[in-house]
Amino acid sequence: MERELSLEFVRVTEAAALASGRLMGRGDKEAADQAAVDAMRSVFDTVHINGTVVIGEGEMDEAPMLYIGEKVGNGSEPIVDIAVDPLEGTNLVARGLPNALSVVAIALQGCFLHAPDIYMDKIAVGPRARGCIDLDATVSENLKAVAVALKRNVQDLTAIILDRPRHQKIIEETRRAGARVKLISDGDVSAAIATSIDNTGVDILFGIGGAPEGVIAAAALKILGGDMQGRLIPEDDEDMERIRNMGLKNVKKLLYLEDLVKGDDIFFAATGITDGDMLKGVRFRGQTAETHSLVMRGVTGTIRNIYATHTLEKKPLFIPESANCRNQPGVNR
Repeated sequence: MERELSLEFVRVTEAAALASGRLMGRGDKEAADQAAVDAMRSVFDTVHINGTVVIGEGEMDEAPMLYIGEKVGNGSEPIVDIAVDPLEGTNLVARGLPNALSVVAIALQGCFLHAPDIYMDKIAVGPRARGCIDLDATVSENLKAVAVALKRNVQDLTAIILDRPRHQKIIEETRRAGARVKLISDGDVSAAIATSIDNTGVDILFGIGGAPEGVIAAAALKILGGDMQGRLIPEDDEDMERIRNMGLKNVKKLLYLEDLVKGDDIFFAATGITDGDMLKGVRFRGQTAETHSLVMRGVTGTIRNIYATHTLEKKPLFIPESANCRNQPGVNR
């Protein structure tokens, strides 16, 4: 895939972030998600790819979400697989909380694990601890191994964990080991990536989250040089069948980073919707808006931070009648 595509992909996440960002803090996560999906789909149609969504927001009968199997792009080469989350952290946007993102990952056909929308047990770390983690080891053992790799004490490590009842045992064991714990309400894509970004203060991710989100995070971690392991967690026979239909014969297989994302010809793009550990959120300035995006290319390892100013649809500014604006320049009364 050509490097020129990187700016095309970031346009996709920017559009989704701008659309959903308008609904930040409004308490309507479905509307925010739908706005992100509609904007992302519209811009994808202009991108010079022949893409198929393999990680999306559901099956075909759940449209108008970007569904698994949906075709995106203008139909030209290259032929690629797409992993999308137009709004990672719907509750975060609805409540005005940090770390909501719009994300896409793109790889050559057949390179993404076609993970169904079920749970996945995950562990993730940054580049300096690559090769030191083991999903089948205890929390304490993993913390000790990471501490050695980072040349720190366990007490200096910070683990990031989704705040869920199912994680109570992990949280307690992390605290007993002496490590610090950062609990998050939603958004484990950004949490996993944060382990590989300097200055986030996050060293390791533990816990169970969505399998599609795991694949998207794995794409970013692979480019960043981090590490991740996962295991799918089917809850019933239907989940077991969905896993087998997506090509995994051993549903309990320990999935390494290369199982989640094959090869290096990968692009990853994310735009912040609300302020977070990695990205600033959308700022609206009347008839302009500002976005902060991260775009990465696996072949070269290039990581770009993109700060953009967007001209919005020109509409008359709403000025309340009670506003005392008579002496402000540029305001027509």
